[in-house]
Amino acid sequence: MSRKHFSRRDVPLDSDGLHKCHVVLDAICEEFKIEPGSEEADRIAAITIELYQQGVRDVGHLKHIVDAARGLDLDRDGTKA
Repeated sequence: MSRKHFSRRDVPLDSDGLHKCHVVLDAICEEFKIEPGSEEADRIAAITIELYQQGVRDVGHLKHIVDAARGLDLDRDGTKA
């Protein structure tokens, strides 16, 4: 009998995870006027899910990292961290 190794990518999102990813996607799309269902929105969704499955579970951190992955500077006061 062989043992199968599963990565986090193989585990489906539960309803809480899906909700958190959706909150992040909606917030980014609204903030940057990205059309839901567009290619860019799909890319953001994929990045969000990938990061969530890698263990980023806090919505605030998840949004921040997704923003950084997209190359956006969201610092509100105009300074770089």
